[in-house]
Amino acid sequence: MIELTVGKIAEITGGELVDGADPDAPVLGPVEFDSRRIEPGGIFMALPGAQVDGHDFAESAGEQGAALLIVGKPVGVPALVAPEAGISQEASNASAFEHDTQGHGAAVLAAVDRLARFNTDVLVADHGMTVVGVTGSAGKTSTKDLIGAILRVAGPTVAPPGSFNNEIGLPYTALRAGVGTKFLVSEMSARGVGHIRHLTEVTPPNIGVVLNVGSAHLGEFGSRDAIAQAKGELVEALLPTGLAVLNADDDKVSAMSARTDARVVRFSTNRSTCISAGREVPVDYYASDVELDEVARARFMLHHPHGEPVRVELGVFGAHQVSNALAAAAVGMECGISADNVAQALCQHVAASVNRMDVRTRARDGVTIINDSYNANPESMRAGIDALAYTASGRDGAESWAVLGQMGELGDDATEEHAELGHALRQRRICHAVIVGNGVNQQALAHAAREDGVDTHIVENTDAAVNFLDYSLHKNDVVLIKASYSDGLWAVAEGLLLGEEEGA
Repeated sequence: MIELTVGKIAEITGGELVDGADPDAPVLGPVEFDSRRIEPGGIFMALPGAQVDGHDFAESAGEQGAALLIVGKPVGVPALVAPEAGISQEASNASAFEHDTQGHGAAVLAAVDRLARFNTDVLVADHGMTVVGVTGSAGKTSTKDLIGAILRVAGPTVAPPGSFNNEIGLPYTALRAGVGTKFLVSEMSARGVGHIRHLTEVTPPNIGVVLNVGSAHLGEFGSRDAIAQAKGELVEALLPTGLAVLNADDDKVSAMSARTDARVVRFSTNRSTCISAGREVPVDYYASDVELDEVARARFMLHHPHGEPVRVELGVFGAHQVSNALAAAAVGMECGISADNVAQALCQHVAASVNRMDVRTRARDGVTIINDSYNANPESMRAGIDALAYTASGRDGAESWAVLGQMGELGDDATEEHAELGHALRQRRICHAVIVGNGVNQQALAHAAREDGVDTHIVENTDAAVNFLDYSLHKNDVVLIKASYSDGLWAVAEGLLLGEEEGA
C-alpha cells in the first residue's frame, strides 16, 4: 500500500475520526481482518462474522501496532468510523454475496473498497502498474497462480496464494500492492449478477481473463446464461485500450468478444481457429501435441503470434491445466514477456495455493495422493477424476480411489449432478469410491456409483475415511480427495500423509 496519513484515509473513505485518532499518523498498510496478523503500521478492518465480531478485537489490534482501525461503530479507542450513508445498493448487495456483512460490516467494506480503489488508481496512473482480472466457473485460482509466476519474470507482482476472490479478499489483495508493484492480479468470483461489476470498480482491470462458464453456483444464478452474464461483466469493464483474453473452447466465453471495446485475444487447447460472431477468426494462443506424464502433468507445444512455438512441461497436475496455462501465457506475452521466458516460468511453477491439485507420493508404499479438496463443482470434479484415472492407469496393479464429498451451491439440480458424478466414476473406470458424509447428495452419488458397479463405501467423517483408507490401500494405489470447501476433506490428505516428508 502507498503510504498515507490517517487524515488522508478519512478523506478518501468519508469516515469520521473518533476517540483521539491522530490525523497526522502515518499508515503503511496492509489491511487485515484478523487482529492476530496485524503488522506495525497496518490497518485493521473490523468485520462482524458468523462466530465473532471484529469490533471486539479492535483494541487488541491497536495494541499490536495497527496504525488505523476502520470500524462500523465507535469502540472506545482511536479509530475511523466508516460512514453508512452513501453505500450504493449494488455495493451493499455485493458486500453480502459471500458473507453476511450488512450494517456495520457493509460500511467497513465500502470504506476499504474506496481505499483499495484509491491505492490502485495511484499505482496505475503514477507508477505504471497493470491490473489483471481473472474470472471463470473453474480454474480461477490455479490460473491466477500461473499468471503470477509468469508476470514475476517482468517485475514485482501481487498475486497471493489462495482464493482471495470475493468482496473481502479482493480489496485485501489490492492493498498489498505498493509503489514497487508492477502487476496486480485480481481473482474475481460472483454469487450473482452485479458482483463482478462491483469488484471491477474496486480494481479496474487493464486485462480481463475469462476461463469458462460452467455449473458452479448454478443454485444462485439459475442458468448457465445468467452465469455468462455475470462473468462477462469483467470484459465489459475494460477500456478500449484494454485487453480481453477469452477461451475459444467455451461458446459462452467466446461470445463475450461482442461485449467489450477492448482488444481481444483467444486461447484454445486444440484448435488454431474458431467461429466468433458468425465468422472464422484465428486463435492466438493454442496447444498441440499434448501428452501427460505418469502423474498427469501435461507437456505440449505452445503456439503464439510472436514467433516459433515453444515447448512447455507443466509442473502442475491435470490435463485441464493446459487451458489455464494458455490463458496465463497469453497474459504474459501480451505484457511483453518473451515466449521462452513464459515457457520457462510455466515449467518451473508448482502449485502455490494449498489443497489445489497437490500431488504427493508416500515413500513407505508408493501411494500417490491427489489433494484437490479446496473446492468442487461438476467441471472440476470431472477434471480431478480424469487425473486420477490417468495416473492409476499407468501403474501395474494399481487401483484408483475417489474420496469424495459433496458439491455445494448447485441449487435444485444438486441431487441429479451428484448422481451424474457417480456414473462418471464408472465411465472413467475408477475402482473404488469412498463417500464422506451421509447427506442426500452423498447418498445420490454413492447409489449411482454402486449401481454402475463401482466398489463404494460411505463413511461418516474424515477420521473414518482415513481409518478406512489406511486399512484398504495397497502399494502404488492412487487416491483423489475432492469436495467443496465446507466439507474440509483436506483432513483426509493430512491424515494419509502423516509422518511423510514432502513428496513428489
